[in-house]
Amino acid sequence: MKVKVGFIGAGNMGAAIMRGIANSGLSENISLFATDVDENKLKSLEEIGVAPVYDTKTLISECKYVFLAIKPQMFDEVLENYGKYFTEEHIIVSIAAGITGEYIKSKTLSDAKVVLVMPNTPFLIGEGATALAKVNPVTDEEFGFVCDIFEAGGKTAVVSENKMKEIIAINGSSPAFIYLFAKGFVDYAKSVDISEETAKSLFCKSLIGSAKMITDSGYSIDELIKMVSSPGGTTLKGLDELYEGNLTEIVEKCCVACTKRAYELSK
Repeated sequence: MKVKVGFIGAGNMGAAIMRGIANSGLSENISLFATDVDENKLKSLEEIGVAPVYDTKTLISECKYVFLAIKPQMFDEVLENYGKYFTEEHIIVSIAAGITGEYIKSKTLSDAKVVLVMPNTPFLIGEGATALAKVNPVTDEEFGFVCDIFEAGGKTAVVSENKMKEIIAINGSSPAFIYLFAKGFVDYAKSVDISEETAKSLFCKSLIGSAKMITDSGYSIDELIKMVSSPGGTTLKGLDELYEGNLTEIVEKCCVACTKRAYELSK
């Protein structure tokens, strides 16, 4: 018998997760259901085998795994209206920033099974980096099932529940920071009459290659920097400007600000 997995919310991330399941071998063992205030979103998912449900209570009663794929500011309303329909058999999966297991338990059951997830937007193209935390009394088997879903769309890492806010800067928000960094290189290229297309192609491949060097080469980040930095060469001159501008300190401030906001939004 297939495991029933339901999504409350079919926005970009929720739809991406459903598509990841549908396009993987997991679809052989999973039946997908979804509900959303925008019925057009549900219609677009029917083509990949997602059954539309037009009543949230019905979805909860039908599905063992229920994904809360809604914005953090919608949690109060949704859980106030439907939290009472969750049972001890459900596994509640939250993909929203700042939402805690304690909060979800307070709105559903004191012993509710909760998995907290922080995915990122590259999941949309199967290159996601997802952090997950298990909240007792979720079993290892149940948690493994959720991890498998996110592995279908990229890499996963398990972190403790009390670090789910800190991890946001590392994988959840970091794509935006990387895009801004990339924009600086593309803008420079255009200023010296190199086409945006050429700059994007070369710089993005450099990003991919550099990332693989970090993960696969066996060298530390400091060693990798040194490998590119020939004495008296161009790289060192550029690095001098980045060091003078305290790039790593700015990145740390960025991460601290991101984490602070996560705590402010926390429930």
